[in-house]
Amino acid sequence: MEELKFDRDAMGRLAKALAFICGPDNPTTVALQAASASGSERDITKARKLFLSLKPGDRQAALTMLAD
Repeated sequence: MEELKFDRDAMGRLAKALAFICGPDNPTTVALQAASASGSERDITKARKLFLSLKPGDRQAALTMLAD
């Protein structure tokens, strides 16, 4: 998978998409919300790692929701 870069606004939108797909209490959703709010490198790294560990279908569905 190619390197994905998201700004804080995109991470917030991605968190909303994942809340719809995986649920608001999903660890990836929570991590993306925290990364969007703080913008810290540590939070971003954690959120990215969790996002990449999602099932490919969930990742693709969330990215497709961002494209709309």
